[in-house]
This record gives sequence, structure tokens and C-alpha cells, in this order.
Amino acid sequence: MHSNLLEDDAGTVLSAAIDSESDRLTVVNPSRETLSELVSVLDAHENPPSIRILAEDRPLKDEMDDFIVASTAADLIDAGTLELKILTDVPNHSLLIGSESVVSLIDAGDAVAGLTTDEAEFVDDIASFYEDEWERADSYSLRTPAMSRVMDTLDSDIGPETASDFDGVLSSLQTARGDGDGLDEVTISLLVAAKNGELLYDISKWGEDIGLASKATFSRTKTTLEDMGLIDTEKVPIDVGRPRLRLMLGDERLQSADSDELASVAQSILAS
Repeated sequence: MHSNLLEDDAGTVLSAAIDSESDRLTVVNPSRETLSELVSVLDAHENPPSIRILAEDRPLKDEMDDFIVASTAADLIDAGTLELKILTDVPNHSLLIGSESVVSLIDAGDAVAGLTTDEAEFVDDIASFYEDEWERADSYSLRTPAMSRVMDTLDSDIGPETASDFDGVLSSLQTARGDGDGLDEVTISLLVAAKNGELLYDISKWGEDIGLASKATFSRTKTTLEDMGLIDTEKVPIDVGRPRLRLMLGDERLQSADSDELASVAQSILAS
């Protein structure tokens, strides 16, 4: 990219930078919004270059608390498209460092500017400085399972209907944090399992096996949702051992909701 850009959002600037690079782009000190935008843009790109992100630990943790962002990033990491490292000496600027240009990102609230320089000596100096920073930086450990693994195993281990409902709920959400800004991944899993009459044992075992959350977390969340009237349970006898619990939606509004409405209905009930 060899010209300045002024756009409504960071995503458009990032798309232009990614389109201009065929090999590798290093992103330094991105904002929280830029981090999530970058993951989204990369996921939608057919043939992106390799992206290296050097970011402060706290913003990385905050954005990766969003299951949608983190699981998509995990897919990109598995594909060799994305690398994350922790930036300890944080500069005042956010940079996109390509092979022939450096872009400084400036967020003005209602607009985002990408100020570009292609002066060869300056680009080489910046690239060399942050190459050294990259080599010294610690890798960021992302523990969220990849979205593709979540969907594939949910389909095979639980059932295609539950997997389809899970996808429908996620598609209706902007974020999946569980802190009042979207539902978290465990709550979503339990709601779609209840919509399809699955056993708590099966969905919690699936979640623990793929690294989504522990069985204890599923159990605690189930109890919370049950106490709030979102789900009900019934005992299912088994040959040996304690009966298993079948999950069911507990509120009529949820029972009549399609998968793309399930999250908004659940959130309205939780807020009431």
C-alpha cells in the first residue's frame, strides 16, 4: 500500500494493507478494535499473507475473551496464517509493517486513517527494529479451540441439529463473552443442547474433551440457567450408576424461538 487512506472503520484499512502484501505483514500495538477487525478480515480473505501480531498482553487477553474472535483466531493459527506474540515495550503508535511500506493507524473515532510511507531506508529501519522485537517476544498462548474443531466435533459427537443451532446462535451475535455483551460459549452450548433434548453428560463431556470448558463449569452454568428458568432437566435412568439429566428449554419464549433468535430471547430473559 503506497497511499494514505481515510476510511470509516479499521477493517477497510486493514483489508487494503492485506491486499497489498503477498508475503508477510507485521502488526504492532493494535487497539482492541483493530485486533478483532483483523481476525475478521483475515477469516474472510481468500489468500491472505502471513500475519504477525505484536500486541500488549492485556488487550490480547481482553479480545480473546470473546469466543467468536478467539476460536476464529485459533483456526488462522492452525492454518499458519496468524502468529501472536506479546509486546512488552509498548510504543505510542500502531503500525502495519509490510515489505515495501509502513502504515501508521490513527483512530479518530468516526474515521480511521492509514498514513503510509514507502521511503526505503525508513521502512528497512522500522522492519529491522521490530524484527528484533519479534524475536525477543514471548508467544501468546491461545487455549480456545478452533471454530472448525468445535463445529466438526459438535456435529459428530452430539448431532448435526445441535451443531446447526450452535452456528445459528453464533451468527446472530456480534460477540460471545458472557459478561453482558453476548452469551458465552458454555451458555450457548447448553441452550442449543436443551433445544435438542441432549444429555448434560454428553454436552459437558464434549466441551471438556475439546478444551471449551470443564465439566464443572458446564454444571455450574446449567444450575444458573436452571435457577433463572431458561432450562429444565429431567432424569434419564441408565443401567449402572446415577441417572443422567436431559436438558430442555424451560421458557416458552425460548421453546418457540429459532436458533438465530435464541440468543436475543435468552438475553432479554436474563436482563428481566
